[in-house]
Amino acid sequence: MDLLTISLTLGGLMLVLLAAGLWVALALMVAGLAAIYLMVPVPPGAVMATTVWGSINSWDLAALPMFIWMGEILFRTRLAEDMFAGLAPWMRRLPGRLLHVNILGCAIFAAVSGSSAATTATIGRMSLPELRKRGYDERMAIGSLAGSGTLGLLIPPSIILIVYGAATEQSIARLFIAGVVPGIMLAALFMGYTAVWSMINHKRMPEADPRIPYLQRIWQTRRLFPILALIIGVIGSIYGGFASPTEAAVVGVVLSLALSWFTGTLSRSTFFDALRNASRTSCMIVLILAGASVLTVAMGYTGIPRALAQFIAEQGYSPYALLAVLTLFFVVLGCFLDGISIVVLTASVILPMVEAAGLDIIWFGIYLVLVVEMSQITPPVGFNLFVIQGLTGHNILKVAGMTLPFFLMMIVAVALIVLFPQLALWLPQTMLAR
Repeated sequence: MDLLTISLTLGGLMLVLLAAGLWVALALMVAGLAAIYLMVPVPPGAVMATTVWGSINSWDLAALPMFIWMGEILFRTRLAEDMFAGLAPWMRRLPGRLLHVNILGCAIFAAVSGSSAATTATIGRMSLPELRKRGYDERMAIGSLAGSGTLGLLIPPSIILIVYGAATEQSIARLFIAGVVPGIMLAALFMGYTAVWSMINHKRMPEADPRIPYLQRIWQTRRLFPILALIIGVIGSIYGGFASPTEAAVVGVVLSLALSWFTGTLSRSTFFDALRNASRTSCMIVLILAGASVLTVAMGYTGIPRALAQFIAEQGYSPYALLAVLTLFFVVLGCFLDGISIVVLTASVILPMVEAAGLDIIWFGIYLVLVVEMSQITPPVGFNLFVIQGLTGHNILKVAGMTLPFFLMMIVAVALIVLFPQLALWLPQTMLAR
């Protein structure tokens, strides 16, 4: 069979399997086994067994369940309540006032969660009732929450960056540090839009709250100290070279358990609930990685990635043109698949094209996560939309309409890191210099 026929066959098979509701991991494995059977005279079962074992037998992957467990523990603490109380007094004089608590709260929780859905659910449970009670515009309250919740994918420790690093054999520590500046930049874009909107629509903003004395604001800020200590312990240890991502994940779990005990939320039931949910999520992700590794090996046997990379190189596309096409491709794909599935499904095919275009693989990981973030707020499979639908009861399309301005801010963020790659590469370079 020629490469075009085998590509169409495998693509059609994948679409049929996914449309039939088969797990993404199993669909990847079946497509990979079909490719091996059609193209190579080797036993597909033996190839699958050795490939699956090789893909999950990785020390770097040990960070994955630990960071997920850390997020699950913190999900059950009073962290969101403390963050709201600590941030709110300082936001009262900014245009947009308490709407910024959504954005900053999500940014802070993202730095200890790694999950977009967990960030959205945790902050949303606290902020939405407060904002509604104080008379803030519902569209902006929900839109800012949905958009800011996607920061859980970008700001380290990010689960999807661990998956990308494992799939592409890149340094997870460098990927983590590369996500810091783009994450802060995206949060700043969200805050800038919120401030401008509130100045233009000042009649839709509630009356300003009474002024809080300066000393009282400082006293309220003390409630942020435990979570800031946790962020410094995890991210600072990686950046300073004191710990690998796996070791930092263990530090994060120990500190989150201590924080949970300190706030009085650590009990036998919460401990085992967090452990059970973390185990379930970790097994799902590792299974997807195993399925993706089978498909990756199969693609190598078929020669499709090499042929595709050669075709791209022969066309003479500029890096900007290639990225424009890939952005559209990932946004469309994000309408039907979750972020982790997109990364593992496309890595083996996309990376040869990226390398042929001369793009940095670490930088491309940050670009990819930024684009995949958009899929969290695009129907019909936007996980953040489902979370907010559960919190508010609104139709998912209505929620998607509320998030549109923040979707556009993400497009601006993608354009900025394409035009200024050092936004993602500067911190990893300083880390290596240490």
